[in-house]
Amino acid sequence: MEQIELGGVTVTRVKEYYGPVGMTPGQFLPTVPEDAWRDNAAWHAPDFLDPRTNIVNSAVQSWLLRSEGKTILVDTGVGNHKERPYSPVWSHLRTDFLAGLARAGVAPEDVDIVINTHLHVDHVGWNTCLDGRDWVPTFPNATYLLPKDDYDFWNPENGHTSVLGRGNQNVFEDSVAPVHRAGQVHLWEGAHRIDTNLLLEAAPGHTPGSSVLALASGSDRAVFVGDLLHGPVQLVDPDHNSCFCEDPAGARATRRRILGRAADHNALVVPAHLGGHGAAEVERSGSGFAIKGWAPFTPYERAVSDDVQVAKA
Repeated sequence: MEQIELGGVTVTRVKEYYGPVGMTPGQFLPTVPEDAWRDNAAWHAPDFLDPRTNIVNSAVQSWLLRSEGKTILVDTGVGNHKERPYSPVWSHLRTDFLAGLARAGVAPEDVDIVINTHLHVDHVGWNTCLDGRDWVPTFPNATYLLPKDDYDFWNPENGHTSVLGRGNQNVFEDSVAPVHRAGQVHLWEGAHRIDTNLLLEAAPGHTPGSSVLALASGSDRAVFVGDLLHGPVQLVDPDHNSCFCEDPAGARATRRRILGRAADHNALVVPAHLGGHGAAEVERSGSGFAIKGWAPFTPYERAVSDDVQVAKA
């Protein structure tokens, strides 16, 4: 199933893309030793790693939450028609993401809150869509919750440099600034309470403003961790970073802290890009963690990218 109930919150998985991202495991997670890939092959292949090509697979998906009468979208993927000269995998996509939302019973005007866990290219794309030649908010009635530290970091006017190089080029201009100009953005710092079930918390390291969304409803717990981790190996050993982390030491510390809390409170860990079952429960094991169980979401049986068209220049 693609939907679960956690206390009083309904969580629905909305897929945009699943497939190769053009990187080997060693490029994507450079500190993971070869034997860790070999010894844990059952976790990684084929959901995270294509064993035929040795190329990493990644899911781009949003998490649709219904809580206390509100419709909430956690991360908005890549988006359609975006010019991404230095991120070619994400350039000029044409996906049926909005149709996926419709299948979940949600039209763009139904969304009350959009959460961007951070402002990378593959987390903010559907913030906007094309109206003629203009980028306009996709969700006209929503409040967009953006971490202020990331807004400031990625704002080109501030001149910050990134480990991505130019990988995030155009993202602020076409997917962030238009919703801010429309008056729909709330920039938050530290923590932001959404309702009695949901709390946004700062979780810096991957980016300066990276955040997690903690869910506590009845006896159920979950944490939507964005890019705190990308693959199963990071669930068991939090000291491994992706190559995209701005502050490696900070990312490791934050990952260990959040996974420790998840283990202690039996919280489902829900990353942004995990294929397969999409989420997992963890428990403490020595100095690290172990995967206790996978979420009941249906694994990806085929590449969602089969339905993706890439515009030809």
